[in-house]
Amino acid sequence: MAKRKGVSWRDVKTELLEDGEFAKAVKEIEPQYELISQIIEARIEQKITQDELAQRVDTKQSNISRLESGEYNPTISFLKKIAEGLNMELHVSLKPKLH
Repeated sequence: MAKRKGVSWRDVKTELLEDGEFAKAVKEIEPQYELISQIIEARIEQKITQDELAQRVDTKQSNISRLESGEYNPTISFLKKIAEGLNMELHVSLKPKLH
């Protein structure tokens, strides 16, 4: 397969983040993205499917899918169930803003 020439994602991301509004939007969703990434990573590391996790937390697979895709804004109690289903603990914290 021939190597394709183009712009790297890193270059595109850097350019996009130079836009103040875009950078602000990214910053706003960052905590949600980080948490979702941790959930997906833990589930994959434990070699369990979305359906298996759903069974562990007494919910539907579609709810896990929506959570992992970012289409669902979960409650703290639901996130606690997810953590328990992954044999983990949920920790929520507030930090001072960095200017």
